[in-house]
Amino acid sequence: MLFGIIMGVLTFWLFAQTTLNVAPDMQKDLGVGTSLMNIAVAITALFSGIFIVFIGGLADRIGRVRIVMAGFVLSIIGSLLIGFAPGGALAAYFLLPGRALQGLSGACIMPASLALVKAFWDGEARQRAVSMWSIGSWGGSGVCSLFGGFVAQNFGWRWIFFATVAVALLGMTLMRGTPESKAEGQSSGKFDLAGVLTFMVAMIALQILVTQGNQLGWTSPLVLSLAAVTLVFGWLFFRIEARHENAFVDFKLFRNPTYTGATISNFMLNGAAGTLLVSLQLVQRGGNMTAQQAGMLTLGYAIAIIAFIRVGEKLLQRFGARKPMIQGCVITGISILLLMPSNLILLDYEHLAIIGYTLYGIGLAFYATPSTDAALSSLPADQVGSGAGIYKMASSLGAAFGVAISAAIFAAFSANPAAINWLDGVVTFQGRQDNLAIREAAIVALAFNVFMVLVAIVSIMLTVPKGKKSA
Repeated sequence: MLFGIIMGVLTFWLFAQTTLNVAPDMQKDLGVGTSLMNIAVAITALFSGIFIVFIGGLADRIGRVRIVMAGFVLSIIGSLLIGFAPGGALAAYFLLPGRALQGLSGACIMPASLALVKAFWDGEARQRAVSMWSIGSWGGSGVCSLFGGFVAQNFGWRWIFFATVAVALLGMTLMRGTPESKAEGQSSGKFDLAGVLTFMVAMIALQILVTQGNQLGWTSPLVLSLAAVTLVFGWLFFRIEARHENAFVDFKLFRNPTYTGATISNFMLNGAAGTLLVSLQLVQRGGNMTAQQAGMLTLGYAIAIIAFIRVGEKLLQRFGARKPMIQGCVITGISILLLMPSNLILLDYEHLAIIGYTLYGIGLAFYATPSTDAALSSLPADQVGSGAGIYKMASSLGAAFGVAISAAIFAAFSANPAAINWLDGVVTFQGRQDNLAIREAAIVALAFNVFMVLVAIVSIMLTVPKGKKSA
C-alpha cells in the first residue's frame, strides 16, 4: 500500500512538475505563446490547491482508498491529453485541460494518502511512513528537472506523460485490496457549494492577474477588474466559511499554533519553487544550455533531498519539529542566494549552481518530515482528511503562486531591461553582454524567493513551540 501511495504522489510531484524544466521544449514543439505556456505550468498546482481541501474532506466521508483510486484515473486521462496534444491552434484545448486534470489528480491523492498514513501507522512507524511519503513528494520535486530534461532530450517530452500512465497503473495495482478507511462518525452535513465556488473564482482571478498582468497592462480595465474580483470573492469566501457549520475550510483548525505554523511555512517554502523555474530558464535562455544540460545541474538536489529525508525524521525525533524546520528553511535560503550571482560567466555559475541546488535539496529534506508530522499530529482524528487537505493546499497554492509570480517577474524585467538597468551600476556582469536583461531579471526574481523563505522562518519562530511536543 505504501509503495502504491508513493507511485500516486510521484504522478504529481515528479511527472507533472517536469514542466518547470521542459516548458521551453513543449512551447517550441506545440507552437504556443509564452503566456499560455506559463499558465499551463502553473495551472496544475492551482487546480490541486483549489480542490484539495474539499476532496480531502470528501475522502473522510466516502473513503480514502476510493479517492486515491479516482486520483490515479484522473492522472491517466490528463497525461494522455498532454501526451497526444497537437501543435498549433488546437494545442491549448489538450494542454490546459490535461494539466488541470493532473491538478485534480493531485488533489485526490495527496490528502487521502496522508490520511491513510495516519490511519495505518502511529508513533515512530508513522514518522518513517511520512518520510517515505516525503521522498515521493519532496524527492519527486527534486528529481523532476533532471528526469524531465533527460527524457525530453533523448525520447521527447511527450514520453514523460506516457510514463505517468504506466506509473499510475502500477500504483493502482499495488493498492488493490487495501482496506477502506473513513472518519468515524462523520456527519453528511450540507455541502459547502458557496464556499467552494467563491474560493475557486478568487483563486483563478488571482492566478490570471499574476500571470497576465504584465502583458495586459497593470492599469488596464481588465486587470483592475480581475483585482476587484479577487478581493470581492476572497472577502465573500472568508465570510461564508466563518458562518457555515460544514465549511470546506475549517478555520478552527488554525487555533492550533503548531498546525498554523506548519501550514504557513509550507505555503511559503513551496512558493520558493519559483527558484527552479527562474534558474533553469536563466541557463537555458541566457546560457544556451539544453533542457538536459540544465537538468544535470540539479543532480545534487535530487540526490540530497532523497538522502537526507530520513535525517529530517531523526532530527524530529531528537529535537522536535521547530529546530529542523528552521534549519531547513535557513539552508534553503542560503541555496537561493548561491543561485543569484548571474553576473558570473556561465562556467563559474554552473559550479555555484551545483552547490546551490545540493543545499536546496538538503534544506527541503530537513524541513519535510518534521513539518508534515507536526501538521498531522495536531489534527483531530475525524478531520485528518480535510486538515491534511489544507496542509497540502498550502503546498500546491504556494507552488502555483510562487512559480507564477517568479515567472511574471522574470518575464517582465527581461522584456523591459530599462526598469532594472540600475543593477549595472551595482553589479559587474562578466562575459557576454547581450543577455544582460535575462541575467538582471533573474537576480530580481530570485530575490523574491529569498523573501518567501524569510517569511517561512518568521512564521515557524512565532508559532511552533520549542521541544519535542509539537501538538
